[in-house]
Order: sequence, then C-alpha cells, then structure tokens
Amino acid sequence: MNLKQKLVRQAIGVSLCAAIGFAGLAFGQAPQASAATKADKIISLGQKYLGVKYRFGAPSGSTSAFDCSSFTQYIYGKYGIKLPRVSSDQAKKGVKVAKSNLKRGDLVFFTTSRTGKKIGHVGVYVGNNKMLHTYGKPGVTYSSLNTSHWKQAYVTARRVL
Repeated sequence: MNLKQKLVRQAIGVSLCAAIGFAGLAFGQAPQASAATKADKIISLGQKYLGVKYRFGAPSGSTSAFDCSSFTQYIYGKYGIKLPRVSSDQAKKGVKVAKSNLKRGDLVFFTTSRTGKKIGHVGVYVGNNKMLHTYGKPGVTYSSLNTSHWKQAYVTARRVL
C-alpha cells in the first residue's frame, strides 16, 4: 500500500469516527427534546379538559369527571406514561425534583385537609409557577403555586418524563 492510499484510508477512518461521534451527540440530545415535546403534548391534552367537573374517586379512563390523580393518570397515559391511580403512589414514580428546578410536565404533590400531612393531591407543572390540575368547584383549572394555600400544602415534585 502506498503513502497516498494510507492517507486516504486514515482520512476515511477519521471522518467515520467524527460522523459516529456527532451522531452520538445528536442521539444524546434527543431525549431532552422528546421530553419537552411530550410535556407540551400532555399539557395541551389536559387543557382540552378545562372546566370538566371534579369528582373524588372518578374512575380511571373517564373524561366526564376527574379527580386529581385520575386526571394525571389519563393525560400522561395517552402518551405512554403509566401512572398509578392515586396521588400518593404517583409520588413514588420518576425522580425527585427540587421545587426550584421544576420543568413543564413535572408532577407536583400536595397535602390536603383530608390526608393531613400525607400526599393527597397532584397537579401538572406548566411553567411560570402554575399548575394544571382538578379540584372542587372549578374542576380542571390552572392554579398558581404562589398562593398561600398551595405554598403551605406543597410536599414534593417528581419528573416522570
């Protein structure tokens, strides 16, 4: 093999390694883009149910009424994320997220007067310190995490995307 052939072979080898390396970087970025896209889709689906009435213990899969955890179970389930039926069990899924590091699509968990110091409510973080969730008279609605009620009741957040 002459010098010219060796140089061409080395150049091709280096080019292939670079191409594989860049492809690996691109694949490494894909899950982040995918998670953001999935979060947007989940939130968009949830928004379609704004105003749907709240009913404690609403059955899984029903869209005529939701309770907080049947709502999150339904909208995440439509995008392949399987969540348990109750909020306290949903709070065990995914990875814990600091409140200061919330991203769209994270689940946020709260206590309720019914559950005392235990988790009894879940919502979907949508950004700008707001969540999409369902409770009481408004049914599916947006709420600010900055209100005294939700600040006081906040327990944790989990990233399931």
